[in-house]
Amino acid sequence: MKDKIMSKASDLFLKLGFKSVTMDDIAGEMCISKKTIYKYFCNKEILIEESTAMVHAEIHSIIEQIVSKNHNAIEENFEIRKMFKEMFKSADTSPIYQMKKHYPEIYAKVISREMEECNTLFKQNIGKGIEQGLYRKEISIENYMKFYYTLIFGIKEQISSEKEGQKIELEILEYHTRAMATAKGILELEKQLQNYNH
Repeated sequence: MKDKIMSKASDLFLKLGFKSVTMDDIAGEMCISKKTIYKYFCNKEILIEESTAMVHAEIHSIIEQIVSKNHNAIEENFEIRKMFKEMFKSADTSPIYQMKKHYPEIYAKVISREMEECNTLFKQNIGKGIEQGLYRKEISIENYMKFYYTLIFGIKEQISSEKEGQKIELEILEYHTRAMATAKGILELEKQLQNYNH
């Protein structure tokens, strides 16, 4: 039951926003009493924290599946981007923006966990791209990782519209890739951009 509550809550939070969804809404959607929810979660903050941890784990398990498919480094980033686009397509307002505004403490935890995971991911991707001749050999992997997540997290949390956020994230990915790419990498980037937009 606990997992079902978290699953329904995270659906509603992502669609309607963390602030606007109440415990009553979740109980009503599930046809259970509010008392049942409180049996597992003593307040809404705990429910938000646990359901975002669940979504986080789901996202990273999908990312691992994408990485295991052995795409080239640029294609891999675009496949991950598509996954996010698909996952958040029904959200109007950006979940990250809302969480930062209404639940800053939970937001801080989510972001620090996210940055740790993303660091590993970005590092592997850049290393792979250099090996494949898609990214330039002389770039500083550490610095480029920092540039990328500063752009992603710094800009994303300022934007309240999920649609606008998705558009900007694609532009950030293009910007990041162009900054690192070799001539071969630019050709692959153009191909991925064309596929993504069709």
